Amino acid sequence: MSDNRKYYYLKLKENYFDDDSIVLLESMQDGVLYSNILLKLYLKSLKHGGRLQLDEDIPYTAQMIATITRQQIGTVERALQIFLKLGLVEVLDSGTFYMSNIELLIGQSSTEAERKRAARLQNKALSAPRTNGGHLSDIRPPEIEIELEKEIEIKREIEKGRSARAYGRYRNVFLTDGELADLQASFPTVWGQYIEKLSEYMASTGKRYQSHAATIRRWAGEDAKKTVTPSRNRDYSVKEDETV
Repeated sequence: MSDNRKYYYLKLKENYFDDDSIVLLESMQDGVLYSNILLKLYLKSLKHGGRLQLDEDIPYTAQMIATITRQQIGTVERALQIFLKLGLVEVLDSGTFYMSNIELLIGQSSTEAERKRAARLQNKALSAPRTNGGHLSDIRPPEIEIELEKEIEIKREIEKGRSARAYGRYRNVFLTDGELADLQASFPTVWGQYIEKLSEYMASTGKRYQSHAATIRRWAGEDAKKTVTPSRNRDYSVKEDETV
């Protein structure tokens, strides 16, 4: 039976520890310990799009973070204060801790996807021409192929919407001036809410859409169907012999 469970991972660049915030963090007393806590929090927040939550309804508290990172509560509280000052963590309106740079570090995969990619790479290797030295030509490992696929997809999106601008909290909703004007005309009071809704949804789930304007229109249409106004001329009174 194939395993379709999703697994999340961090994508750390080779200069991650050379970032000014990390250098300053590790230069402090117990800084290396704080750095370790930070990485653990990044990992814990992945499946919730950067939010530190036990589930959809329960955000992590400092005490809970101390438990899951196996550190003293005092150490965690000091670390959180430092993270907030360095801009590594922020507090949302709901009181939930949010890892500020998570969108630069998050990735997603699954064992089934990896199995398919491995099989495809194996087929390529078997059919690839041999080099002068008698060895198979270079075959990219799965993780590199994944990154190349993502880069190609991003380039396609850029080419497709060069005139589009980024909107939403996470700057991931792309609309042309014409699309934005149409949304403002069609939904004058709620167009901004749908942009934010789409931005947060894509950031938390990793999903992408071919047309962000079309997705917003579809969502708005579905919401409109849920709120149908009864006709004024219809009689909605309940008769005595009717069961409610």
